[in-house]
Amino acid sequence: MNGPEHYTRAEQLLREVRDGHQEGTDVAAILAAAQVHATLALAAATALNDNAADSGGMPLEDFDAWVQAAAVRKPKRKGGEAR
Repeated sequence: MNGPEHYTRAEQLLREVRDGHQEGTDVAAILAAAQVHATLALAAATALNDNAADSGGMPLEDFDAWVQAAAVRKPKRKGGEAR
C-alpha cells in the first residue's frame, strides 16, 4: 500500500464509523486502524516531501496520486464544469 492508499483507507474507515457500522464490530479497533493508516500516509508524504523530483523530492506520479487521494474538489455546477 502506498501513501495515498493509506490516506484513502483511513478516510474510508472514518466514514464507516460516522455512517454507522455493522452490528458486532469494534469501533475502537476501526478507529485504531484508521489512525495507523493516517500515520503511515503522513510518514509517506513527509518522506517524499515537496522538492522537485530531480532534487530528491516527490516524483510527479506520486504527486498526482496524492492529488487524487487528498485533494479537496469543488462540486460541479449543474450542466458544467467545477468552479
